Amino acid sequence: MKLWQKDKETAKLVETFTVGKDREMDLHLAAFDVLGSLAHTQMLESIGLLTRDELLLVQTELKAIYRDITAGKFIIEDGIEDVHSQVELLLTQRIGDAGKKIHSGRSRNDQVLVDLKLFFRDQIKVLSESTEVLFNQLITLSEAHKDKLLPGYTHLQIAMPSSFGLWFGAYAESLADDMEMLLAAWKICNKNPLGSAAGYGSSFPLNRTMTTELLGFDSLNYNVVYAQMGRGKSERILAQAMSSVAATLAKFSMDVCLFINQNFSFISFPDELTTGSSIMPHKKNPDVFELIRSRCNKIQALPNEIAMMTTNLPSGYHRDLQLLKENLFPSFQSLNDCLGIATFMLQHISVKEDILKDEKYLYLFSVEAVNEEVLKGVPFREAYKKVGLEIERKEFIAPAKVTYTHEGSIGNLYNEEIVAAFEMTLKHFNFGKVDDAIAKLLK
Repeated sequence: MKLWQKDKETAKLVETFTVGKDREMDLHLAAFDVLGSLAHTQMLESIGLLTRDELLLVQTELKAIYRDITAGKFIIEDGIEDVHSQVELLLTQRIGDAGKKIHSGRSRNDQVLVDLKLFFRDQIKVLSESTEVLFNQLITLSEAHKDKLLPGYTHLQIAMPSSFGLWFGAYAESLADDMEMLLAAWKICNKNPLGSAAGYGSSFPLNRTMTTELLGFDSLNYNVVYAQMGRGKSERILAQAMSSVAATLAKFSMDVCLFINQNFSFISFPDELTTGSSIMPHKKNPDVFELIRSRCNKIQALPNEIAMMTTNLPSGYHRDLQLLKENLFPSFQSLNDCLGIATFMLQHISVKEDILKDEKYLYLFSVEAVNEEVLKGVPFREAYKKVGLEIERKEFIAPAKVTYTHEGSIGNLYNEEIVAAFEMTLKHFNFGKVDDAIAKLLK
């Protein structure tokens, strides 16, 4: 069954090629396709394109299909082109002619657009929740180990004193900025394209404001041509947000792979959370973080993949856009898995104490020595030269203690402010409004 088919069959080879993996990808959209239809049919009844009795029949059966989907009982049958066709076929089989009316005033173009927007909203919520859990774990570790020093590096050379409080806290604040990116993607995805039909609107007196409210969207994609142009753009912006989270995870994973190395030995994990070698019995490999790094680097390529697939497409729908699902959809699960396993691993991390007592870290304190001279009134360039000569002559003696008091430094992490910034961003996601609207729609 194809919603567009008339009296001629498509050649099997062409059909196989054009459908591709779309039916498989469409299973991700099934529940959201039903939600879109629940809102659309309520609107159709309000403008006289469905009777009250027909609406009751359609809504009852759509909710039954939704329950089947959530229970894992929904499939797209052989010979059925996509999820939209499958839902409409089930309705028509079960309630007759009323099921044939639900496509009035819409196209598969705006139908898949609204499905995608609803699906993306759901995935952003999942990712934001997983990011919040990891963020809290990092803040907890930052506070727990704030007094434990470790070397800081520039150019991978020993540079200045750092601390585990700074290290964990840095990645927490990075996630706080990443949440801003997710929020931007949420705002783009939380606009209703339904009613734009094939990209040029409808001669039916559609009430797009009504479907916007029913589905919990913040606003409309007002211009119907732009609503269709948003396909590909929404995916790219969402991929950029995911890429931002992934970049934080990849960089953190690289740090872990370095710090667990025997030449550093700053951190460790229980044996059961690492892997071994088939011939070297001493090995403890950080495979989890190596795979996080690789997965997240792959996700960082996603915005460019989407850009390359959509660059220079003119306005209007093009079948190229179908393939975006194959790139984007698996990335949601992959990134969420990375966030989850990173949190789990950090719940079992051990950090080494007294790292900086090792003689090789003596010169970490050269800047402190320069600053001590400056505080005594010595001009900075003279103090710098004095300490430099002491180092050359092997006469350098490290200061007795490290003193940092300014905002965001070893002695003043400003974690409370980082938490406040993260929570402020979270408040701008109106998940509650969306949840209430969907619950009401399904009632």
